[in-house]
Amino acid sequence: MKFELYTEESDDRPIYITGNFNKWNPKDYSYQLTQQDPHRYSIEIDDQILPSVVEYKFTKGGWENVELDKYGSITPNRKINKSVGKTSDIIEKWRLNWGPFKKEFFPIVEIISEKFYIPQLERYRKVWALLPYDYYTSKKSYPVLYLQDAQNLFNEGSGYGNWEIDKKLSILAEYGRGDMIVIAIEHGSEERIKEYIFDNDNVANGSEGKKYIRFIADTLKPYVDENYRTKKDRDNTGIGGSSLGALISIYSGFLYPEVYSKLLIFSPSLWVEPNNNFPMMNFRTPFKTKIYLYGGAQEGSKMVKRIYVFEEYLKRWEKKNLFDFEFRTNINPEGTHNEFYWSQEFPRAIEWLFYDNRENPVEVKPQQKSIKN
Repeated sequence: MKFELYTEESDDRPIYITGNFNKWNPKDYSYQLTQQDPHRYSIEIDDQILPSVVEYKFTKGGWENVELDKYGSITPNRKINKSVGKTSDIIEKWRLNWGPFKKEFFPIVEIISEKFYIPQLERYRKVWALLPYDYYTSKKSYPVLYLQDAQNLFNEGSGYGNWEIDKKLSILAEYGRGDMIVIAIEHGSEERIKEYIFDNDNVANGSEGKKYIRFIADTLKPYVDENYRTKKDRDNTGIGGSSLGALISIYSGFLYPEVYSKLLIFSPSLWVEPNNNFPMMNFRTPFKTKIYLYGGAQEGSKMVKRIYVFEEYLKRWEKKNLFDFEFRTNINPEGTHNEFYWSQEFPRAIEWLFYDNRENPVEVKPQQKSIKN
């Protein structure tokens, strides 16, 4: 079957077709279109590979660079009967690094407290809540994700850049996958390393990670559950971060599996635990836990290796019935240790952790057009 594409917007990014024939992989080199001229592309796909009804989209290498309509809105999946033999499509706009972002879907950002008291550490910390855009007009309850290093998550002008999670949550909301609350906890500046190191005085003299993870599980979460419409059970509660923030999130998940079922682990500082000697709670029935692991190949020679070794340890612990893990590992060949790449990965991690495992983009409004005949 032949797929032809015409697009006015031309740039250097190659175009791929993805669909129900390649598990919705948005950057499958086997399905890269051939460029005929600056605006025309095509590809022929063996009929034996295609199902009788083909669902598909075009991307420029990822969901952050997917096709849009002329208004900059997401489009329904295209559908066509394989028996037609040939189809011609037109694309008027493309996403670029997840943009454009629509203000009507931006989360409501609230400061829970400028000085939230941490009794375990006898100090105070600024804590934020990012609520779904329609939180105050709906009566729904929402799953919750607790994230470390709030200074680098969404505030413009942060020293190292930021994840832009407010923008990324607006994208997820536009796709119908933004029904969640993010609780963002600012790090303690000069106290950051001690709070994010669990129990390793060689790295941080007087490490305070044990007390910090107790603060989130025993003090902050009950407060959030009391003051916001949350889904309180473990199946709807996650924790995550990057670098040392990812490391302390691993400890949180392993020591409080009755609290968290989802771990968002970006570029974890596994050098602190080179032997992966993480303490674990041992329960008669292992808790099912989803872990999204991400690292960049340009983060240093050992980052990717340590992630894969950690993954192997997860499999061993699973065999011992300590946990029932489901994990996804994504390595970006171009990724370095900074907020830009964590920002790019955030929507993928959220979708996998809190929604479902399919790569298939969710069906969106306007309603699906009828199948071409």
